[in-house]
Amino acid sequence: MVGGIAGLWGALIEGPRIGRFGGSGRSVALRGHSASLVVLGTFLLWFGWYGFNPGSFAKILAPYPDSDAYYGQWSAIGRTAVTTTLSGCTAALTTLFGKRVMSGHWNVTDVCNGLLGGLAAITASCSVVEPWAAVICGFVASLVLMGCNKLAEKLKYDDPLEAAQLHGGCGMWLLAAHLIQVVVIVGWVSATMGPLFYILHKLKLLRISAEDELAGMDLTRHGGFAYAYHDQDDPDQKGGFPLSRVEPAATTPQSV
Repeated sequence: MVGGIAGLWGALIEGPRIGRFGGSGRSVALRGHSASLVVLGTFLLWFGWYGFNPGSFAKILAPYPDSDAYYGQWSAIGRTAVTTTLSGCTAALTTLFGKRVMSGHWNVTDVCNGLLGGLAAITASCSVVEPWAAVICGFVASLVLMGCNKLAEKLKYDDPLEAAQLHGGCGMWLLAAHLIQVVVIVGWVSATMGPLFYILHKLKLLRISAEDELAGMDLTRHGGFAYAYHDQDDPDQKGGFPLSRVEPAATTPQSV
């Protein structure tokens, strides 16, 4: 939730990216850099989550107070790994089919965010919930994420990483019973990160210039294009990799 609220303030203060919303207010999907790297990064985060959730126990064997005897925590550690996996996978599958129904196509980056939403939702209670409850947790987390994304589009809120929707929304719903904790986290992060982002915004340190944003940071900051595509029929475009238009071949019925 801390990252979600921090991301919320950063995105609110900076405003949407150039071209994110059209002149009529219509949402415009901006092309990402590499879906393959998104998937790779998601798997790295997923792997690291097992060090974060089960690894938070620190010890597999813990001593009894005022005794030389030890008790094992392997059952709790194993349960934590299972609930973490179930919630993340359930959220990923729910997002996969949910976005297919909503948009009419499959989108791997949405699945990655759904997976992370399920992991974020289960983290607060991963060691105490039953496996069946972890499945419900992941399912609801996916619905919360998709709902928050729809709400963000309506409000013209642009968070490129979906930090507020993913870490904030998915992380908050399971903590609804702990309302005081939610209020404290929101208040503390808002009081610290809100002014910080505002100061960075005023000092023009939080965002690149409009010229750099339009040209792309590959060119302005890294000295070249990572990818350069153009339509073969466009005479004004030079260099890069041509994209050929493939027309369907004319076929004639064959006599038998």
